[in-house]
Amino acid sequence: MGKLLGISTRTKRKAPMDLHTEAAVTFEKGVAEDSRGIYRGKRQVTVLSSEAWQEACADLGKEIPWITRRANFLIDGIRLQGTKGKKLKVGTCLLEITGELEPCNRMDEQFEGLTDILSIDWRGGVTCKILAEGEVSVGSEGCLLD
Repeated sequence: MGKLLGISTRTKRKAPMDLHTEAAVTFEKGVAEDSRGIYRGKRQVTVLSSEAWQEACADLGKEIPWITRRANFLIDGIRLQGTKGKKLKVGTCLLEITGELEPCNRMDEQFEGLTDILSIDWRGGVTCKILAEGEVSVGSEGCLLD
């Protein structure tokens, strides 16, 4: 079992990330109307493992806020490496993991070297499409399903 530690969204591309304590996850608007959530498909929701993020920060020698990664969910207790095709239940929503969330050069704009560090072993997280709408809140349980 895992646990949802954080929820974040942005109103538009390159906008600062907004933190939430709870959010609706819907087919039409993604996570709390995140700017990418309106695009149905393979990258409607993004998820970052807290363990992978901590490893990346340790390699960089600096604690960096998780929202620097610009993912929607920060989840603890679930390893995401190599999970393409599996399902991830978070709160009452169900997601299908569609692939690795590959880091872009925007990561180096925020912290030099972050792009390369996140490219190791899927540390940058995963992309997901919504299979079942639901509600999430910080502290919601999460689990990986086949």
